[in-house]
Amino acid sequence: MPGSTNGSTKTMGALTVGGLIVVTAYTVALGGNGWLWFGWVVLGLLTLALVVTQS
Repeated sequence: MPGSTNGSTKTMGALTVGGLIVVTAYTVALGGNGWLWFGWVVLGLLTLALVVTQS
């Protein structure tokens, strides 16, 4: 059904948003870390790919 998301897509979305919050908090508290941001971008791209393939 178009426009609907399954459980794995919702889980990946939640992990991506949670990861953004964690990486942002780490950056504010301890300073930037490029590898953390790189990992979050990769996770975001994987989530985006999952959403696109589910459509």
